[in-house]
Amino acid sequence: MLFSRFFMGASVVTVVATALVACNPVEKNQASTAPTPEPVNFVNCYASLHGERLVPASGVWFGVNLDFAKDSPTRYSERLRRHPAVYTTFSPVPIDSVNGGFLDQKVAMLVQSGGMLLLTLEPRAGLDSITPAVIDSVAARLAGYNARGVMVLLRFAHEMNGSWYAWDQQPVKYIATFRRVADAVHREAPGTAMLWAPNYGGGYPFRGGKFQARPGSADMKALDTDGDGELTAKDDPYAPYFPGNDWVDWVGMSIYHWGSVYPWGSNDLPEPGKFAQMLEGDYHGSVGDERSVPNFYRDYGERWNKPVGVFETAAFYAPASGGTDQMALKSSWWQQVYAYDIPKRFPRLKMINWFEWDKYEVEVNARVDWGVTIDPQMREAYRKALPDWLRFAEDVDFCGVDGRY
Repeated sequence: MLFSRFFMGASVVTVVATALVACNPVEKNQASTAPTPEPVNFVNCYASLHGERLVPASGVWFGVNLDFAKDSPTRYSERLRRHPAVYTTFSPVPIDSVNGGFLDQKVAMLVQSGGMLLLTLEPRAGLDSITPAVIDSVAARLAGYNARGVMVLLRFAHEMNGSWYAWDQQPVKYIATFRRVADAVHREAPGTAMLWAPNYGGGYPFRGGKFQARPGSADMKALDTDGDGELTAKDDPYAPYFPGNDWVDWVGMSIYHWGSVYPWGSNDLPEPGKFAQMLEGDYHGSVGDERSVPNFYRDYGERWNKPVGVFETAAFYAPASGGTDQMALKSSWWQQVYAYDIPKRFPRLKMINWFEWDKYEVEVNARVDWGVTIDPQMREAYRKALPDWLRFAEDVDFCGVDGRY
């Protein structure tokens, strides 16, 4: 998670665990000790899916980004009294034995509880570390997860338009690498979809980061979309990084309310309409005038006919900062995110994942509570605010069977 406007070196790998027991539903009231169903041939299973990879037939997937070190799908579902369709997690790539073990444990949880996995893979050693052998290993691992009944949404090398990650602002190498990963995944793991997830373009080109494009390089030439010889806010923050229609199944980004005035840290109410304005590149508020940012929803959801995801969202609340009441602040954000007219306004929007973490954020040198389900009063208010257009694990219908519990 990284606020779009300034360099913030958070490092995450997101695994989207979509709440699917695709083709292998767990029956209602079935004991957690029940044997795992036999593996399914997902090549045949995928062939029966409608149109797009892992897209709900109607409505919007409800997802959550959990801190798996402190929480679990079972505990979260018990609190919310609903089963999310998507769970998000993170991992570096290449995937070593330790991180592979962590991923395997998370998948095992989903085999029991149901859900799709949204996996963000981070090539922290740079794009050159993604060799053919590494790609084959990733594809084989995902195929194994699919065979166990867990669908995967793969977010590879996210925020590639930033300047803080080792794979950032290298559009030539990034596109080539993304395509190779996508080719292998599409060939070997048909229960996995490829997500393309740039950073929100406000503040582009994010000067001051360690991995800015080098002047005079081929990357700089590709990024200079207005041809003036410089990389500035006038250049397109998305287009040079788009891998192409055949390699991308979903498009999306993270949209957070970090506060109102840099350097952040205060608990401020979001302006009305901020969530939708950021998705459309029409934000003009206390953070600044960002209306030069392209309309991401139109340019990549509508133009390319792709499902759009808000892969992470939440509202900043630092308990030590005082100011706005936590319930008022967070509810004002979720009322925007889950507004009744969202599906009509954004019919290509097919996934929203809440960031359910309480963690130290280096950007503000403080603990930030992003979550909404630990406090009983807030949890009940949040649960009641969830609209009927959201789709949960129990709503999943793939391969002719549902995902009931």
